[in-house]
Amino acid sequence: MNDPQSDLEALVQSAQDAFAAAGTPADLENAKARFMGKSGSLTDLLKGMGALSPEEKKTRGAAINQAKQRVEALLNDRRQALADAELAQQLQAERLDVTLPGRRRGEGGLHPVSLSIERIEGIFGSMGFAVADGPEIEADWFNFTALNTPEDHPARSMHDTFYVEGGHLLRTHTSPMQVRYAVQHVKAHAEELARGERIPEIRVIAPGRTYRVDSDATHSPMFHQCEGLWIGESVSFTDLKAVLSDFFSTFFETDALDIRFRPSFFPFTEPSAEVDIAFASGPLKGRWLEVGGAGQVHPNVVRNFGLDPERYIGFAFGLGPDRLTMLRYGVNDLRLFYEGDLRFLQQFQ
Repeated sequence: MNDPQSDLEALVQSAQDAFAAAGTPADLENAKARFMGKSGSLTDLLKGMGALSPEEKKTRGAAINQAKQRVEALLNDRRQALADAELAQQLQAERLDVTLPGRRRGEGGLHPVSLSIERIEGIFGSMGFAVADGPEIEADWFNFTALNTPEDHPARSMHDTFYVEGGHLLRTHTSPMQVRYAVQHVKAHAEELARGERIPEIRVIAPGRTYRVDSDATHSPMFHQCEGLWIGESVSFTDLKAVLSDFFSTFFETDALDIRFRPSFFPFTEPSAEVDIAFASGPLKGRWLEVGGAGQVHPNVVRNFGLDPERYIGFAFGLGPDRLTMLRYGVNDLRLFYEGDLRFLQQFQ
């Protein structure tokens, strides 16, 4: 006759062997079912307790429970061993060599047009010009009407742009900032003006993004402009030529260039001129290149500033930082600046 205690020892040993042979958590759960499942060996022993006498139930039940606890302990130990093995394998696969140098994140840099704008601001700043900044969504009055371009003026057709609700639009130039700056300047010196005293000159540039419906190799729907304004009691066209000549020589780092003014038309200046430059050397030698527009500020615009055009006079100019950047770096397609190609942009860092 079999010894019940020996049978339990054999069952525990069999469970230990089965658990040890399980190589994965799934195999271990299958092995567990053989002993502790609904039809498992230990479960069958517990089901057979009903046929025993009360005294036998007491001793036999204690032995079976003890065997069950040992099997559960063996099961938990094997579960932990499998988990530890899996973790060790993962750590081995993902191990880091802490002696290797760190991975450096690439350093960024300024866009070439931003570099040019900084350069422009520095040069004009050395001449006493302030830098003004303002909204890109502009009111019609500042963008057109205050600049002597009323609603029915044909010059508006030259400024196709993007309109938004409320009679506003994406500004077509940065000249509105000249108006805003001048109006604020006049308000700040209203008492001196009322007494007939001389007020400080208005000398400002306004670089920034502008928008028009245009796109090709040399134009973009979004582009940059730098408008300049100098208003005083005795500011002449000679001053304009001196300022722009000095600027271009400094910007391109050469005195070997010529500047000329071609008669033109702008509603906010009279007389008006296109500004061309020609280099005396290099790949563009002898070729006249249009780089901006300029002229004496129209009397109507001076009045809109809040000043008397019989007393205050001056000039305004507009430059294209995008075009100046193309000339300085020898880029022949404006679209390259805005395509985000790092191979192109990294050349300027």
